[in-house]
Amino acid sequence: MKRLFHLSGTEASRAFKDVLAPVVMTKPILSGSTDEGSARRRQILEIAAQLFAKKGYRGTSMRDIGEQAGVLGGSLYHHIKSKDALFVELHNAALDGAEEQIAEAVGAQSDPWAKLTAACATLLDIQLAPDSLTTPMMNDFREVPDDVRKQLIARRDRFEGLFRSLVEELPLPPHIDRPVYRNLLLVQLNGMADWYRPGRLTPGEMAAQIVAVFRHE
Repeated sequence: MKRLFHLSGTEASRAFKDVLAPVVMTKPILSGSTDEGSARRRQILEIAAQLFAKKGYRGTSMRDIGEQAGVLGGSLYHHIKSKDALFVELHNAALDGAEEQIAEAVGAQSDPWAKLTAACATLLDIQLAPDSLTTPMMNDFREVPDDVRKQLIARRDRFEGLFRSLVEELPLPPHIDRPVYRNLLLVQLNGMADWYRPGRLTPGEMAAQIVAVFRHE
């Protein structure tokens, strides 16, 4: 996917903390540490996400992260295994958050088309927010090492499984190839941030328009 998830506006910091919360809390507590250690790690993750968004994977070093976080020398490695592991963790946390929001929106619907519309609207709400902490990081696949890219793509494919399931439920004509249909839909959703301008239609209204086109209404 070209654009996957980003947080924005005045709620960006709080929202990103919410996304990172399960990631931080499921990590093993450092020997001899307390809740203060978890809070410190959370802070480092937030700072790293901002740096990756601003400077990209290649332009961000562990030293940059340590300096911004006020963690000197090798102390940073008590919290973070490596830059690669950190990038993957932040990428996956972003998708976890998006996945949760979409699943919640879809769960409130029963009609297959309503489910698809809810999923599209939620994804566009995420995609089209005006400022981004993590979308630039999500677009950084070409900058990362091959082994990292494979991990990112595997997680992205699992995320797209949400839309695979939704498309499978649709009452489409038999001549429609569902994988092609799904990929065309995702291209439309993921490319919208390149040209959408707020004002005339909201993200939810844009989602309804896209689904109407794909439904041939």
